Amino acid sequence: MAERGVIYTIWGNEDRLERALDRSRRSLANIHPELPVEVFRIEASDPYRGLLEKSRTFAQSPFRETLALDIDTVVLGKLDFGFSRAHDFGIACCICECPWARRYAGLRERRMSIEYNTGVVFFTTAARPVFEIWQRLAQELDSSMRHILSDGKIGRMPFNDQAAFAAAIEECKFNPSVLPLNWNFRPQLHYSFFGPIVIWHDYADVPRQIAEINRYYDRADSIIQFHAVVAKA
Repeated sequence: MAERGVIYTIWGNEDRLERALDRSRRSLANIHPELPVEVFRIEASDPYRGLLEKSRTFAQSPFRETLALDIDTVVLGKLDFGFSRAHDFGIACCICECPWARRYAGLRERRMSIEYNTGVVFFTTAARPVFEIWQRLAQELDSSMRHILSDGKIGRMPFNDQAAFAAAIEECKFNPSVLPLNWNFRPQLHYSFFGPIVIWHDYADVPRQIAEINRYYDRADSIIQFHAVVAKA
């Protein structure tokens, strides 16, 4: 088993998905050329159902220490701290921009359950119990979610991977290391931040402003400060 690496899961054959995956892999290689990468391609007639396959990342990973990335991520900084936190805690990830797991039908009664974003997850072999339960619950739990559309009507997402992940964390009484939002920055929803962005998580291009800010923080005399995102995705 290799010591450390990165895995992606992709479903669908749209050109935009392949372009996003290529962009993410190039960004990773630019920062960490030493990290091996595995890409798992799955068949899913329903793109939402493909989300459930993310629960299999532990079983698929050939690494002792793994970073599972969504294909629409861009790596902008060194990842060693994330791997280090996973080494110490078993899992390192960010709380979702919507932290309320009760938004899913199967978790409606769990009023204070925390939802984590599974687009950037560092984990080690110590996380096996969580991932085994996640894989089981992904097939059993009602992960449908109602949401308000741009026209004010109510839409329904039929499947989601994060519902079962939140439930698995809770069932195992597992305490992941919670990373700052800079490690999973969602520009459609995060309009401000402090310090450098480590992982950009969006299909939109990274604004020049972000690259300039990160270069500033490479300086030894940089001062951590507040930044607002001028160009929203």
